[in-house]
Amino acid sequence: MARMVMCKKLGRELPGLAYKPFPNELGQRIYDSISQDAWKLWLEHFKMILNEYRLSPADPRTTEILFQQAEQFFFGENAQLPPDYRPPPSKG
Repeated sequence: MARMVMCKKLGRELPGLAYKPFPNELGQRIYDSISQDAWKLWLEHFKMILNEYRLSPADPRTTEILFQQAEQFFFGENAQLPPDYRPPPSKG
């Protein structure tokens, strides 16, 4: 049976993550109060941040930026989009 959490991001009780995503206090907070569904949303947002900011995984500042963005995404009002972000054209 899945571990249930009251998801801070989505505002309802949903299955929680199976493990802490980061080995720090933020990772524990995410594990304790973020659902698998919200984590999937973060993964898409994470890809957008990497691409829009042109972040390199080899740069130590990348981790700091991603932790800040994750904090804002999960626990802030709303995630900040990069200043020059252009949404993809709508399909149809």
